[in-house]
Amino acid sequence: MSASDILMPLIGGAMIGLAALVLLAMNGRVMGVSGIWSGLIRLSDGLAWRLAFVAGTITAPILLAALGRPGQVQIETPTPVFLIAGLLVGLGTAIGSGCTSGHGICGISRLSPRSIVATLIFIGVGLATVFVVRHVF
Repeated sequence: MSASDILMPLIGGAMIGLAALVLLAMNGRVMGVSGIWSGLIRLSDGLAWRLAFVAGTITAPILLAALGRPGQVQIETPTPVFLIAGLLVGLGTAIGSGCTSGHGICGISRLSPRSIVATLIFIGVGLATVFVVRHVF
């Protein structure tokens, strides 16, 4: 394990925390990515900051790869399964009134009991899904 293996996640986590803090301070909005995306799709208020946020999430990994630090994630899941999983995540965020960024990062940091429970459910369902997919099927 190299120093960058430790440093890069720490910097990334700090940047996510800073982004959440800036959005809350400047707009009074919690940084929930599913809410940002759905507001963008529905053309809700705050279109400019939503576009800026989404542009940053898309261009940051491209910029990182251009600087010689390509991502190390390889997705081996067939495209249809990947798309169905994405739709199920979107459905879950609608039913759960938020996503891991809204509940897990912003909600837990505000000590929201609802967000703590939601995050525990996210993690539990994720663990169960991995177990079923890897060991049952």
